[in-house]
Amino acid sequence: MLQDKSGRQFHYLRLSVTDVCNFKCTYCLPDGYQCDTSREFLSIAEIKRVVRAFAALGTSKVRITGGEPGLRKDLSEIIQICASTPGINQVALTTNGFNLEKNIESWVNAGLTSLNVSIDSLDSKMFKAITGFNKLDSILRGLAKASVLGLDNIKINAVLMKQFNAHELNSYKEWLKDKPYTLRFIELMQTGDNQSFFSANHVSGLSIKQQLIEQNWLPVIKRKEAGPAEEYYHPNFKGKIGLIMPYSPDFCASCNRLRVSALGQLHLCLFADEGLDLRQFMQSDEQQSDLQNYLTEALSGKKASHYLQQGLTGATRHLAMLGG
Repeated sequence: MLQDKSGRQFHYLRLSVTDVCNFKCTYCLPDGYQCDTSREFLSIAEIKRVVRAFAALGTSKVRITGGEPGLRKDLSEIIQICASTPGINQVALTTNGFNLEKNIESWVNAGLTSLNVSIDSLDSKMFKAITGFNKLDSILRGLAKASVLGLDNIKINAVLMKQFNAHELNSYKEWLKDKPYTLRFIELMQTGDNQSFFSANHVSGLSIKQQLIEQNWLPVIKRKEAGPAEEYYHPNFKGKIGLIMPYSPDFCASCNRLRVSALGQLHLCLFADEGLDLRQFMQSDEQQSDLQNYLTEALSGKKASHYLQQGLTGATRHLAMLGG
């Protein structure tokens, strides 16, 4: 089992397969993808080896992220590799949904068990203003298709921002009354590239949490492989609400996830100062024990906190680098 010096165990791998994204979200890539890194992303063989190594060390959940993972033409094969790895029982995908309607059936057939889609507004004009694209209707049809296909673990991610969509909180709640989704409100996080935007737009999740409690929403018990969200349910709503609050004092205490970038760098935290090179151990099947040993030893360097509350953002220039 992968465990750090604080006693935290890591059951959950967030695997980026590309840092390219085709959206221009105001809080992440307002000027679009800049192509300022190598485009030699992890190969199928390298993905197979790194997932196998994590699984051998107790990882049971893999989330495929980007950038935008839907830009990879071999995404179905990547999902299938993760789903067929002994020990992996959950394969999740985080996507902006641009080709969800077209490809969700092939992804589910490949073994996808969980889907997260970013929808930062339910108003088509605001959605376009935030992302740069008029894709909301297609994304909503893709979500409905996912439900019909039997995918019952569907989550919607929304980053609330004062100058854009913070006023939509009640609209989101009403939308959830008859939708079997978990809607997660994510606090805007400061990165190397968005400091002034962060200052003007950050909305605290604690105020939303207080509203939910006052409106009789009840906490959901978290599973060991679950992400960082605090989830709530209400007997009058089909959907749930989750809050991801990285600025809360105890946010890092339950950390259970590690990140591998599309270039094969291990990031012990989303806001780590640097990545650690795993790719050198991914070049042959004979290196599996070396890769596992390196992963085990690397955990000794994981810090107790991300120190975001102190304004430290590490090497993360924008969230597309590691998929959040």
